Amino acid sequence: MGGSNQRIKDNTQTSEKTTRTLITEEPVNAVIEEFVGRTGTRGEVTQVKVKILGGKNKDRTLRRNVKGTIRLGDLITLRETEIEARRIRGSEGRPK
Repeated sequence: MGGSNQRIKDNTQTSEKTTRTLITEEPVNAVIEEFVGRTGTRGEVTQVKVKILGGKNKDRTLRRNVKGTIRLGDLITLRETEIEARRIRGSEGRPK
């Protein structure tokens, strides 16, 4: 075999920069207001609507995916408040 050297591109610096830009603010508490539905391949994730209690997005309502046991009125801590979860397909128009 030949003695050619392969160049390997190192992407570690770019991935670190994107992680840092998403988490620039402090963690924020939010209260669970409504259950939207279950998601995940086995239904292990609950999609909920939460109201943010502090930070720059105070009083904003977001859709988030939560794993684990939760109830209405529970407080959860969000590391970021910019990204909202996608809607669950087929859950619109169903009676509650």
